[in-house]
Amino acid sequence: MKKFLMIFAFGIMAGSISFAQKAKTTSAPVATTTEVSGEPRSGLKLGWIVSQDLLASMPEKVKADSDISKYARAFQDQIESMMKEYQTKGQAFQAGEKTMSEPIKEVKMKEIQDLQNRIESIQQSAKEKVNQKQQDLYQPIIDKAEKAISAVAKEGNYDYIFDKNGGGLLYGKESDNILPLVKKKMGIK
Repeated sequence: MKKFLMIFAFGIMAGSISFAQKAKTTSAPVATTTEVSGEPRSGLKLGWIVSQDLLASMPEKVKADSDISKYARAFQDQIESMMKEYQTKGQAFQAGEKTMSEPIKEVKMKEIQDLQNRIESIQQSAKEKVNQKQQDLYQPIIDKAEKAISAVAKEGNYDYIFDKNGGGLLYGKESDNILPLVKKKMGIK
């Protein structure tokens, strides 16, 4: 989806630039120079950043990664303990299976199956909780980075800032948001 949006955005920009260049060559003059902060400039001003590099350089992310690692390790320790119990019970069952009566075999097999189900359940729950913890810890960091990117973009009079590796649009001038126009065209309020 991000790649599609990037391609779409570049397509629109390329079309706009191409249109502006064609308009220059026609008889009707088109002003392509705009006055921003007293400095003349022409066309679009684009910028890019590798957001992963930015996030990796932020001390908050290093701390968040450490906290997430500790949090995940607690789950991993619990799962490893349960896996040892599962292996011990499985080995004990195999060793004594020949001497067990059918009802005892069924009970032991049920215990082992229940333990396996609990392990799988805890693994799934741990994965979800670690993902949620990661999201909770990363969101303020991402918000801080986005705020800084927007501030730099506004100060530098950039029209758009893209993520070089991810291809997504990180900043776009609000004046270029055509949602209200599209909604109006479609009769949506």
